[in-house]
Amino acid sequence: MKLKPVNGRSVPDPARGDLLPETGRNVEKSSYWIRRLATGDVEEVVALTKAATATDKQGGEA
Repeated sequence: MKLKPVNGRSVPDPARGDLLPETGRNVEKSSYWIRRLATGDVEEVVALTKAATATDKQGGEA
C-alpha cells in the first residue's frame, strides 16, 4: 500500500530507517502502518485510474 504523512507530520519508516517522504512510499501492510493510519499520522495515496484521468480531461462525467 502507498502511504504519505499528513501535513506537518514526520513519520519514521522502521523498514528503511528513515522518514516517510512527503510524496509517499509503498510500504508493506503491517500492524505498524495500520496503527499510523488509525491515529491519523499517515494517509493512503489513491492512484487515479486511466479511465478517471481521461474523464477528468474531458470535463467530467457525461
